[in-house]
Formats: sequence, structure tokens, C-alpha cells
Amino acid sequence: MTDTDTWSPTTYVRSGDVELAYDCFGERGGVPLLLMMGLAISRFWWPDGFCRALADEGFDVVRYDQRDTGASTRFSETVRHGHWRMLRTGSGYTAEDLADDAVAVLDAVGWDRAVVFGHSLGGVVAQRVALRHPDRVLALVSCDAPPSDAVGYRALRYLRFGLVARNVTKRHPAGHAGDVAASLAIAKGMASPANPCDEVAALERIERGLEAGPRDMAGIGRQLHARWRGARLREIQAPTLVLQGADDPLIRMSAARTVAREIRGAKLVVLDGIGHDLPPVAWPTIAQQTRQLVDTSVRSHRDQPVRDPGP
Repeated sequence: MTDTDTWSPTTYVRSGDVELAYDCFGERGGVPLLLMMGLAISRFWWPDGFCRALADEGFDVVRYDQRDTGASTRFSETVRHGHWRMLRTGSGYTAEDLADDAVAVLDAVGWDRAVVFGHSLGGVVAQRVALRHPDRVLALVSCDAPPSDAVGYRALRYLRFGLVARNVTKRHPAGHAGDVAASLAIAKGMASPANPCDEVAALERIERGLEAGPRDMAGIGRQLHARWRGARLREIQAPTLVLQGADDPLIRMSAARTVAREIRGAKLVVLDGIGHDLPPVAWPTIAQQTRQLVDTSVRSHRDQPVRDPGP
């Protein structure tokens, strides 16, 4: 680690009536890259080492908590009830709102355009940012994410239910110890047998974001039910990289294949031995592939013939 391996103090930006928490990694001056984490998971779940790998490839990294997550605005007190009941919970906002939140962070940081990199539900949001705000997206990285066109029960075809079932049957006590145990169970469940969860590193990330409340089922329900009325996935024009863990226990491979098929020119990279997480063994490949995506896009744009506007 170096003295640049640090996050800036937490900063807040308004997006309508919502406050979003974000921070920036290391030095500035590289290619802008915005990280979006998954369902009800705070920005602290992005490993510092992964962000360092991105920085080493020339990226400026910013991460933020989506609404109803982490230190950003929460729409209700934590409600602990059944996992299945959250699927029937209404939402007080739309998927368009979630996409607009990302742009509010870009504005706050002073970025006209950025690579938007989303993991899991964050990948779905990143896809929608590329659709709703194409002029703000330099490139798109969708990691372990279903296609944004698949909403409601149509999304179920892309899910594996073993991990969900295991979490449903587990009961953890209320309070700090129970919250830590619940979060660690999720972290361990998302890993693959080939690259199991580093519990020490996971616990460090969990503790950093624990005060935000990891078991807000009402908030999870609102995120899941944020309705999208925007454009179809096939209309994405941004250069796109689709990443998928070969041993993902939550998202089926068909999800990544669908995303890659629907977006013209998208590149699919399957990460062998990787689950629904970001273990250290995957960091160099992901960082290098993301850099290659941007470099290829820049070369392609530069090599396009200049049209003569005529007299």
C-alpha cells in the first residue's frame, strides 16, 4: 500500500430530495470511473485493493451509496421481516431516479463523462445510466448483472435460488453481532469454492459500513421495485464490457450472455473460478479488461473518418 491508497472524506451531494454519500480514491488526473455496488450493499464493499488495481491502470475512482443504501438517504426505518415479503413491497421512486442519482455524483465530482462500472444490481443501474444519459457515459462495465430489460418475474429466469434459500432459512439475532453475522454470511455465500471469502477482509469492510443497517428489507423491496420505463437494452451505444463469474451462485450465465447479445459490440469475459464477488485473483483481469475497453473505444473514435460537410 502507498500513501495514495486512501479514500477522501465522505462527501454528500443532493439528487432531488435525496442525499448521496460518495468518496474518491487516491490521486486525480486519470480516466473517470464511477463504481455502483449491488442491492442494499454499501460502497465499502468495493475492496481497496481492487480500486488500487483500477488506479494502477490509470483510472480515477469514485464510489457512492445508492439511495436506500449505506450512508445515503434511507426512506424508512429498518424493517426486519421475511425475505419473500420484500418482493411485494412498493417503491417510492423509479429506476430513472436511480440512474439520475449517478449523474448527480458525476456533476458533484466535476466529470462530464465517466466509465460507469456496476456490480449486480449496480450493473443494472449502470446499464440504465447508459440508456438514460448516453452523453455522460464513456464506457459501460456490467458485472454479474441481469439485463435491465428483465423486470419483475421475468428477472427470475436469470437467478439461482440456492443462495437466496440459504439466507432465508438463516436467523441472526438483532443487534451488532447479528448484523455482522448476517453480512458475513452473505459475503461467504457469494464466493466460489475455488476462491472462498477472505473473512478478515470481509469483516473489515462490513464493520466500516455497519452503522447503515444491512438488513433493511423495506429498502431492498423499494430498490427491487423501482420501475423502469426507459429505453431497451439494445439501444445502448456505449462501448460495453460484460463480466460474469463462472461460479456465480446468484446470477446465471444466461444473464451475461443476454446482456452481451443485446448490446451491439459488447465483449463478454467469463471469470473462471469466480463467484458473485470480487476476490483478489480477479482484480488484474478486471482492471486490464476495463482499461482495454476504454483504449479500444478511444482508438475506434480516433480512426473514424471525418465527414466532409460539403460546401
